[in-house]
Amino acid sequence: MRRWALALVLISCGSHGGIQHYAAPIEQAQWQLETSSPLQCVLSHEIPRYGKARFISRAHKQLNLNFSLQMLRKPEKLTPVTLRSVAPAWRPGVTAKTLTQLSYYSHFDGELGRKDAWMMIGELEQGMQPTFFYQDWHSERPVSVGLSVANFGPGYQAFVECVDGLLPYSFDDIAFTVLHHDKSGALTRDSEQRLQRIIDFLELDLSADLVLIDTYTDSYSSEVTNMALTRQQANELKAMLISEGIPERRILTQGHGEKRHIASNRTERDRQLNRRVMIRIEQQ
Repeated sequence: MRRWALALVLISCGSHGGIQHYAAPIEQAQWQLETSSPLQCVLSHEIPRYGKARFISRAHKQLNLNFSLQMLRKPEKLTPVTLRSVAPAWRPGVTAKTLTQLSYYSHFDGELGRKDAWMMIGELEQGMQPTFFYQDWHSERPVSVGLSVANFGPGYQAFVECVDGLLPYSFDDIAFTVLHHDKSGALTRDSEQRLQRIIDFLELDLSADLVLIDTYTDSYSSEVTNMALTRQQANELKAMLISEGIPERRILTQGHGEKRHIASNRTERDRQLNRRVMIRIEQQ
């Protein structure tokens, strides 16, 4: 343990004797907005001969951030890791500090959740370099993997702007949606807004390869009329999605008429519950 602690001190002081150190030299260090869309923002940093560091934020109701350290050579056993904040060579005398302890799992990339990812971003903003320390699973030689702070600012600014434009909902929020309509089949105002959210998401997310639409109504009219109403409504919704650019092959619809009630039809409130459209979305 004392030898391992000494290795950390040597790294933080810039001495790499006996330690395998991976980091982008200042002339090669780049931070790039790898992915920029209303669904996902990815800020990436190449680490020569080692892999890639990626900060990822996705469309969601809440602001989120995750970190992934993608390795060219995955761990072959459970590996304890120390994450430290280390000053770059051009900031001599600045003390390094430990940020967190974690583990690399066998055959997986290194992953960090929201709290630790934001902490790493904060250290980079302060001109520090988050660095992972562990022992190689073959040689047990000390290894350090550093994220260079050089040229961090421009890429990070683009990432922040991308995150600000993320949709305020995720796939899980629209994967199963129940809309409601009036006696004529017209959607309520709230349901129109929720349908538009679905359309906006489907236009962006090509992995959503199947949209299932089931329409139902109450028993206000005759059974024949109600079946015709829901079939017409299903066809109109399908036509609307197609007009918005959703391929027809990805859409399946069915009108059920007054079948499968979820409430009695004795009151207007019950009938409102039965006048519904169920939209389910499946991903590849």
